[in-house]
Amino acid sequence: MTDPLPVAFYARPTVTVARELLGKVLVRRWPRRPPTHARIVEVEAYLGVRDAASHARRGPTPRSAIMFGPPGRLYVYLIYGMHHCMNFVTETDGVAGAVLIRAAQLVNSQADPRALSGPGKVCAGLGIELRHKGLDLTTEGTLYVADDGEKPRIGASSRIGVDYAGTWSKRRLRFFIRGNAAVSGPRPRV
Repeated sequence: MTDPLPVAFYARPTVTVARELLGKVLVRRWPRRPPTHARIVEVEAYLGVRDAASHARRGPTPRSAIMFGPPGRLYVYLIYGMHHCMNFVTETDGVAGAVLIRAAQLVNSQADPRALSGPGKVCAGLGIELRHKGLDLTTEGTLYVADDGEKPRIGASSRIGVDYAGTWSKRRLRFFIRGNAAVSGPRPRV
């Protein structure tokens, strides 16, 4: 595997980062076993204070302050009181943005291709919890993202489960690798 993606990769517009994360490899390092590698196959972009579906829509609260930077950090939160979700902080320091990792596919494994199909499954499968919030993704620590050169065909659709966000719920801010079995949500032909 290559080195972690640098801060400069994350310090760009959220939609750009979201699209370019597809095909990259999550590397989860463990204390007493070999690393786990999982290819990112589905993401959603959340565009900060202007996005009605973003946790940052009300500005920097205790929950969302991490979304305002620095870029390249891990934002983890709990949904429904039981599932962790992980996001990668984007944009320049002081500007909120994050990419939700919705699904990944284990690399070089005989595992079920849908084992990490869904944001809660990604965190559970990689052992990511609230205690990991704030991790620096740009170093070879517990979790980082590497580029092995994969160039996938990308599809786009509206995000999942954000109907409360009005017109923001219709925006095409969900990106996925076309035809990949691990994609968690609907797979439109577009």
